Amino acid sequence: MALANFHFIRPFWLLLVPLAIVLWWQWQRQVDPLRGWRKQIAPELLAALVVGGDDAHRCPTKWLLAAWLLTIIIIAGPTWKLEPSPFADDATPLMIILKADISMETPDPAPSRLERARLKIADLAEARKGQPLGLIAYAGSAHLVLPPTRDTSIVTRMAEEISPEIMPMPGDRLDLALSEAARVLAEGKLGGSIVVLADSVGTDTAALQALKQDFSLPVQFLVINSVDSSQDESLRAAANILNASVQTLDVEGGDVSAIARRAARTPIAQSGEQGERWQEAGYWLLPLLALLVLVSFRRESTS
Repeated sequence: MALANFHFIRPFWLLLVPLAIVLWWQWQRQVDPLRGWRKQIAPELLAALVVGGDDAHRCPTKWLLAAWLLTIIIIAGPTWKLEPSPFADDATPLMIILKADISMETPDPAPSRLERARLKIADLAEARKGQPLGLIAYAGSAHLVLPPTRDTSIVTRMAEEISPEIMPMPGDRLDLALSEAARVLAEGKLGGSIVVLADSVGTDTAALQALKQDFSLPVQFLVINSVDSSQDESLRAAANILNASVQTLDVEGGDVSAIARRAARTPIAQSGEQGERWQEAGYWLLPLLALLVLVSFRRESTS
């Protein structure tokens, strides 16, 4: 696999290789101490008269040529693997999708489903304190409230302001909310996951199936209604289409803990998927370059 990925980051520097060879060859012809004699004496006789052979003076400069070529290769940037993400040990973003249609005003469970959802968002913000958390509200349309931010307390405050009254259109367009979440996370280039807080899903099944064709983000549902509610069926059907997990409401907080754990297991997107950056490997050749330079400048024998 490494061999298949091998390439040069700056391959245009390799154009200097033939130039370096030509320059070295011309230089050798200029500094050849036997250049004048070669025109006067037959090659066989000259070779017999030269102590150490005809190539004795060329050996050190051959090492110098090798050093030149190796320098060009180092500058060209040989590589075969991507740099590790600087956020490798960091948390991936989690987008909260909050349903804000009129059905969320139902006082079941009390005080209302929407208020219960706000409390769960506050708990989730506390559980993910310092980790990227975003918020989208939806009803008949979907709207980005906050992109992923590490200031999770502001997510709690913004969720408190969301209500059916401020939504432009009534309805249940979960598909639009999921598309918006995917867009925001794609712009962040770190991947991420989604959690939907809703009491039911009234979105057309065909719309969710069409969305699923190009949708690969992990999705969780937190059911915001009473246990064994008749509305659970629609929500679980939507979760089945999206291959999502479903978490029932838990007043003890186990639901939020489970959601936070699943979100933490979401792998961060590889840099190669979003603006890849390859790792320089030329520095491994520097010791060899230093050795070649030393050899090329070794003292010539006077014997």
